[in-house]
Amino acid sequence: MDENNSADMVFFKVFNEIGIINQLGSTAFEKTLPDGLKISQFGVLNHFVRVGDGSTPLQLANAFQVTKGAMTNTLKRLLARELITVSPDPEDGRKKRVFITPKGRITRDQCIQGAVPLFDTLKNQLNEHEFKRAIPFLQKLREILDEQRNPYGKNFPGERPHPDENRSRDAD
Repeated sequence: MDENNSADMVFFKVFNEIGIINQLGSTAFEKTLPDGLKISQFGVLNHFVRVGDGSTPLQLANAFQVTKGAMTNTLKRLLARELITVSPDPEDGRKKRVFITPKGRITRDQCIQGAVPLFDTLKNQLNEHEFKRAIPFLQKLREILDEQRNPYGKNFPGERPHPDENRSRDAD
């Protein structure tokens, strides 16, 4: 394979860069989070602000592509901090629904404010226009990958099934 000209290598290089950026950015961002809050916990709070709350733990696990046990652990930690509430599903008492609290919204916003020095460092090297130009491409890439992700259906070729995939869709 010609690593400099292969279309597959171009795609690989983009994903490789995104992966490295994710690792470096997540590590730097987590250092700015308050009082031991973990990036996984911030991710759940941010998810609720972005797309709305009221999901079941299994829906959250699928959205974050983690096991239900890992998500349950994250939710327990958020609950202990009073950043979320967990309530019985009004339509099916066997299920639970998770909601962000006002304190959770404030904490999420404080986390973003705490990262402003990190953003300022980036602004010294790259301008806001460069970031804005990247957003449509990254959003489109995310949308395509999100459409392809189906925890109960077909996986990408060569992809292993999600650990909770064999569980019932309604199991909570």
